[in-house]
Amino acid sequence: MANSAKTAAVAEIAEKFRSSQAAVVTEYRGLSMKQLTALRRALGAGTEYTVAKNTLVQRAAADAGIEGLDDLLVGPTAIAFISGEPVDAAKALRDFAKANAPLVIKGGLVDGSAVGAAEVDKLADLESRDVLLAKMAGAMKGSLTKAAVLFSQLPSQVARLAAALQEKRTAEGTTAGSGEAA
Repeated sequence: MANSAKTAAVAEIAEKFRSSQAAVVTEYRGLSMKQLTALRRALGAGTEYTVAKNTLVQRAAADAGIEGLDDLLVGPTAIAFISGEPVDAAKALRDFAKANAPLVIKGGLVDGSAVGAAEVDKLADLESRDVLLAKMAGAMKGSLTKAAVLFSQLPSQVARLAAALQEKRTAEGTTAGSGEAA
């Protein structure tokens, strides 16, 4: 590869690091082209799966100001640059790795910090952002519903209290009145 081509490749990978929310480093040794295509489809539109030379990735990471990936860049390396939902991409990679043993998740980069394979697996265990937002909205709606019921019951409770107080006074007045007559 000519120097200008290498420089362009390093610049392209560095830009992918900068623009991605997360990146997962994998070893793809033993996967066929058909399996790699299936993996790219499984990852979806928000993730770009790129095979790259380790030295170029190291230079690109340094250009992007990323540290901690050097230990992961050993052997045939491919990186999933995730611009969409990191949880969904991590799940797709984990599920594909379970079905295709040659794919090995080495670790990655989440929010600018290097993480190991165990952390990527934990990320895959999380529910997606949409599901978490829906649960939070449901919890908030439940709290608002409880508050609405409570506030709607206040006037009726005050009315019942006033009626009970009036009955008590009436009963005391009747008892006091009957005591005077005797």
